[in-house]
Amino acid sequence: MAFRCQRDSYAREFTTTVVSCRPAELQTEGSNGKKVLSGFHVVLEDTLLFPEGGGQPDDRGTINDISVLRVTRHGEQADHFTQTPLDPGSQVLVRVDWERRFDHMQQHSGQHLITAVADHLFKLKTTSWELGRFRSAVELDTPSMTAEQVAAIEQSVNEKIRDRLPVNVRELSLDDPEVEQVRGRGLPDDHAGPIRVVSIKGVDSNMCCGTHVSNLSDLQVIKILGTEKGKKNKTNLIFLAGNRVLKWMERSHGTEKALTALLKCGAEDHVEAVKKLQNSTKILQKETLLFLTVGDEKGAGLFLLAGPPASVETLGPRVAEVLEGKGAGKKGRFQGKATKMSRRTEVQVLLQDYISTQSAKE
Repeated sequence: MAFRCQRDSYAREFTTTVVSCRPAELQTEGSNGKKVLSGFHVVLEDTLLFPEGGGQPDDRGTINDISVLRVTRHGEQADHFTQTPLDPGSQVLVRVDWERRFDHMQQHSGQHLITAVADHLFKLKTTSWELGRFRSAVELDTPSMTAEQVAAIEQSVNEKIRDRLPVNVRELSLDDPEVEQVRGRGLPDDHAGPIRVVSIKGVDSNMCCGTHVSNLSDLQVIKILGTEKGKKNKTNLIFLAGNRVLKWMERSHGTEKALTALLKCGAEDHVEAVKKLQNSTKILQKETLLFLTVGDEKGAGLFLLAGPPASVETLGPRVAEVLEGKGAGKKGRFQGKATKMSRRTEVQVLLQDYISTQSAKE
């Protein structure tokens, strides 16, 4: 059985009937750790809320304005977890969280397109995929990919989006010969009824239970962020589709504006400016010297010089000499007694000259 959400992924609300409502628990995990919620599993005659499956997370929404916190599939029915019971036999209004639904449609259809193009261009097979909260990943059966391959896939998928290719959903019987020509990674053990096939015109046909756009133009754009090493000689192709690209650009532009204000230069000079700061920091870390004294400002006292061991070893005896004192040290520390604390200014000049000389050498 195909649910209403699968027959019409663009529907945002509809009325149906409650079949059953039974006590249930839901385990959640948040910043405060795991938590078990008490509630109810509500089964409807049909549902607008997609239960998780095919790599796609479940929908969120409401039943008579009661929040649905999880939707799971069991054979031909979907369990909706709520914290308020609903009467069996009652008519209810189901609404979907459209922003979440449309985002999932864009990412899932984007994955189908990337999978088909990667196979067509480079014979790279998709072994799995993940629709993440902020980004998604297609796992390809290859230990590595070149930058040229990634660029070619991105260019091709966006060309097909601009071509406004239609996406349609069909149902095939298990014994239909066309099933053998359809891409897929197998059916779940509890699958019942016809096979649902999602096709991108002239590009791909794939077994899938998820919700999809009806035309590639609804994807808007796909941005491939790069690749990451996957499991067992696989490569993960990281991507964003649709509104996620716009949000990513908004965040990136905000970061760029902040860096421009901090670095006092245009975006094209950010990298060079940061490199200069890094070099300056390394020099400071290498040559920062600490000079402390206690005692009579015009008479005798104690002094301490600390910093990079090589520098302290060189400068320690010279500081003692200027202050007309004696001292010793090791591992970046030199301390001693001085008889002429009034010459501390001369020591400061000595240390500054040394740091300037070292910086010039860098």
